[in-house]
Amino acid sequence: MTTTPAPASEPLTRQVSHHVSQSVFDGSRLRVVLLVEVYDGAQQQFLETYERLRSHVESVPGHLGEQLCQSIENPSQWLITSEWESAPPFLNWVSSEEHVRMVKPLHSCVRDTRSLRFHVVRETGHPAAGAESAAPGGLQTSPRIGDGVIRHALTFTVKPGSEDAVAELLADYASPEPRVDESTRLCRTSLFLHGNRVVRAIEVRGDLLAALRHVAEQPEVRALEEALNPYLEQDRDLGDPESARVFYTRAALPAVHHVTTGEEDPAARRHGLSYPARPGCGMRLAQLLAAADEAAADDPHSPVLCSTIFQRDDVVVRLVDVRGELGDGDPAVALGLAEPAVVAELTTLLDGSASAGGDLARALGGARMDLVTDRRAPGV
Repeated sequence: MTTTPAPASEPLTRQVSHHVSQSVFDGSRLRVVLLVEVYDGAQQQFLETYERLRSHVESVPGHLGEQLCQSIENPSQWLITSEWESAPPFLNWVSSEEHVRMVKPLHSCVRDTRSLRFHVVRETGHPAAGAESAAPGGLQTSPRIGDGVIRHALTFTVKPGSEDAVAELLADYASPEPRVDESTRLCRTSLFLHGNRVVRAIEVRGDLLAALRHVAEQPEVRALEEALNPYLEQDRDLGDPESARVFYTRAALPAVHHVTTGEEDPAARRHGLSYPARPGCGMRLAQLLAAADEAAADDPHSPVLCSTIFQRDDVVVRLVDVRGELGDGDPAVALGLAEPAVVAELTTLLDGSASAGGDLARALGGARMDLVTDRRAPGV
């Protein structure tokens, strides 16, 4: 597992821009809530497994403490809350292969789980003695307004040489029913290929978990997933709950930052950019791009209308909605690297081939992902 804290010279808590509707980079403390439903008769196994996990997570950088709670109404329901000095250390930990291995024993004793993550905005009471020095993260300066849209992505790799066949499958499948229930609706799905890596980004109003389950249950999507199986580098059996769980856990590519100018342009086009990071540098690279996009949102001449950055380990993807073609203007602006100092740091974070020797036009060409399909639900 790797963690990449912000440099000491940077403030832990920044002023919130009104352009940013989602970000993990505010420096404020994070509260993680895990809702757990344990199988009947598996309580002791659950407690023993939790103790092993707890003793390990205590040593993870950025972890401040946690509580295990049992429902007073239904003994099968448990609640685990943990506090972290900020979001990046938690995201580094929860996306690590080490974490995937450690939680695997829980799957045999847990019927269902749901993880929720929150920045701490306000609190009451007084910190315990010594808590101030143990918790360097602060409160978020103000709550975000948001736009009611949840953004998430999945990424996986296919066998080299199969890219054309995979692109054809991904472009031709029938769209699932956008209405999930009375409060949840699929808004947009964007699919990209970069080499042999597939990125599927979705936008949802309502409950993301309900939307993901709804999509997975649709016959047209199930047929697509079965057709993709022979091309995947990582074997999976979606009929086996454990195999499916591990695959989708590793494929998750969470959104870590979203910024928008608030302008609408029906002619805007969506583009995807991939920034392969050096080992251990993914989070810092995402933070760098987020700060650059936040600054660009204040520039009325910027062609970028909105940007979403997704990051997991050393995979960093940036989706941008742009007026015109991405390569028409300054490649530094398209890459989100208008500041010379940012370009200089970028070369230390990207792998050698992706940095293109400082040639931003070549770097833009290497980062651009091939759009397979971009679908909006009717009325969106």
